Amino acid sequence: MNNIEKALELKTDLDSLKPLSKEDELRIMQKFRLDWNYHSNHLEGNSLTYGETKALILFGITAQGKPLKDHFEISGHDEAVKWVLDIIKQDRPLTENFIRELHKLILKEPYEVDAIAPDGTPTKKRIEIGKYKSSPNHVKTKNGEIFRFANPEETPALMRDLMDWYREKIDKTDFNPVLVASEFHYKFIRVHPFDDGNGRTARILMNFILLRYGFPPVIIKTEDKMNYFSVLRQADAGILEPFIEYIGKNLVHSLEIMIKGARGENIEDPDDIDKEISLLEQKLKSISQPIDISKNKESILNIFDNSIVPLTIVFMDKGEKFEKFYIKNRFYLRVNNGSNTSNKDRALEIARKNIRDDTDSIKPEFKYIAFNQKGFQESNHNSWIEFKFDYTKYQVFGYNNQLHFEKAYNENLTEEEIIRIVNSEIKRHKIQIEKQIEEIRKPK
Repeated sequence: MNNIEKALELKTDLDSLKPLSKEDELRIMQKFRLDWNYHSNHLEGNSLTYGETKALILFGITAQGKPLKDHFEISGHDEAVKWVLDIIKQDRPLTENFIRELHKLILKEPYEVDAIAPDGTPTKKRIEIGKYKSSPNHVKTKNGEIFRFANPEETPALMRDLMDWYREKIDKTDFNPVLVASEFHYKFIRVHPFDDGNGRTARILMNFILLRYGFPPVIIKTEDKMNYFSVLRQADAGILEPFIEYIGKNLVHSLEIMIKGARGENIEDPDDIDKEISLLEQKLKSISQPIDISKNKESILNIFDNSIVPLTIVFMDKGEKFEKFYIKNRFYLRVNNGSNTSNKDRALEIARKNIRDDTDSIKPEFKYIAFNQKGFQESNHNSWIEFKFDYTKYQVFGYNNQLHFEKAYNENLTEEEIIRIVNSEIKRHKIQIEKQIEEIRKPK
């Protein structure tokens, strides 16, 4: 089954769960709205993090040190998304005027950017909103070649052609909304009708079509940027199927999220600590069947290579984000509570050499020393995750001996379990700092 077929099948499953409760619908659409705003802007170079995007959209809090333009991009895009969600309820048709209104909302106000004049000299270019381009917006590829979009003179006719194509498609009784939305996205990008904001506009228009026909929006994640651009380049070469399949794949993910939400299940992505996910403590009890693998050097090495190493890499990556808040920082990978090394580069190598049959515990640990923010009391923080090895099973603990998992030696942690364990510990550190912030903010 290809992704388009799978999406249509999941759409049938979703329809069987409708109507959604108001609470579930609001919960699902807020997630989509936040993800949509963050990723679509971040794909185009916006510097706001997910947390900063969420703070701006939900609470109106701006990020210090970030460009004002980046805030305008997020707030404008969010206004456009909310407008589209409202337009869906009104059953308003997609027209050129609709597209120009949408573009005005996304960019908010005209602005100037650096440009190169035809004679090669630096100049300024005014970016208009809601108006088709008045000068070429071709781009230079990595190979130094010029990739040409439609010229300003031909843009109005090409946009009329695009709308005629769209109306012809949706007038057919057996049309496939996923195929139409995907192809509309690419055809719009190929024209590139505006001075700026074409990518964001294309993705909103694609999602407008999907939403209009009962599908959730497609979210192109910023970490998948290279794959997105790769299938666009293939489409530029006349091979459109990979792009359509790519959109289908991401739509399948959105449908799976929406189906979970419709069933009242957790819909948060487990790999993003900024999303304030509710991490559920899970415990896997030892199975009642005879234990085939018991504790020895070989079984511990298996857990080390396939569970501890990937967990430690994720833990180091996320834990390092707090180091800038402290005067000194140390990382250890302790075997039997020994202090092997604070050298992150060699920690895994050295720890592996110290594993024996009688190894009882392995613990990656951060020591953060002296909180370095003005106005705060000096404080330290320890952050760790500990693997303890018994004769028939191993256990994974967090702070204050919180048990995350208990498994047999033939069971490694899954990628999702690793993310949940690490995020639980990282979030504990985040909450501690937030409590200090609240204390500072209290009226004296």
